[in-house]
Amino acid sequence: MSYKNIIFEIEKPLAVITFNRPDALNALNRELLDEFDMALDEILSDEDIRVLIVTGMGKKSFVAGADISELDGLNALQAKYYIKKGQDNISRLQELPIPVIAAVNGFALGGGCEMALGCDIVYASENAKFGLPEITLGFIPGYGGTQRLAKLVGPNVAKEMIFTGKMISAGEAKEIGLVNRVCPVDSLIKEAKETAMTISDRGKVSIRAAKQAVNIGMDTDMVTGCKVEADACAMCMASEDAKEGTSAFLEKRKPDFKGKLYS
Repeated sequence: MSYKNIIFEIEKPLAVITFNRPDALNALNRELLDEFDMALDEILSDEDIRVLIVTGMGKKSFVAGADISELDGLNALQAKYYIKKGQDNISRLQELPIPVIAAVNGFALGGGCEMALGCDIVYASENAKFGLPEITLGFIPGYGGTQRLAKLVGPNVAKEMIFTGKMISAGEAKEIGLVNRVCPVDSLIKEAKETAMTISDRGKVSIRAAKQAVNIGMDTDMVTGCKVEADACAMCMASEDAKEGTSAFLEKRKPDFKGKLYS
């Protein structure tokens, strides 16, 4: 598959998607979202890919938001289609059976901040800036920002960011729980890949179960969430990976997880 607006690299067991519109600060347009969708399809079809990293081209911008030139002049029905497309793309990151790490290099504004919010882990360079500035254009976040940010950092903090449209630094983003780690600019990808490689050594079945349990638990009550966890843990215990993991522990060796998701 040939891509124009993203760079899709497979470095098994990792995959890296780089948003590649540097002249537009990697802003999201329809063509980029279509390519992003196709790359996710490729990842789903390859059992050997265990972790996905998403980042932006250059050191200035991860994603500076949606492409405003495409938004201008849309009627309500066209706008809803455009918004739904972005929501669906970002939701797919949460639905992937593998972990997704955002390596945020610079601006993560609007749709870029929402893209990061859809990832499982967020690493940011020291020069990164986060924000949902849609209010300054006369509308509100549309790619899930009003929902995911509030669940991640709490409603009051989210409302302040959304109502003011202000940008916050990587350090501030870490303080409120939006970012896991702040990295030097030149070591951002290196640190993201190191964490990705650590995760890739774990069992694929248990990683998927853990991701699903946490995500479902965010949208339900504690009792229901614990039931989901119990079911997921029981399924893991019956898997090939669990047998390998317990055997390796008892034999004092490193486990060699080979469990599959689809077979």
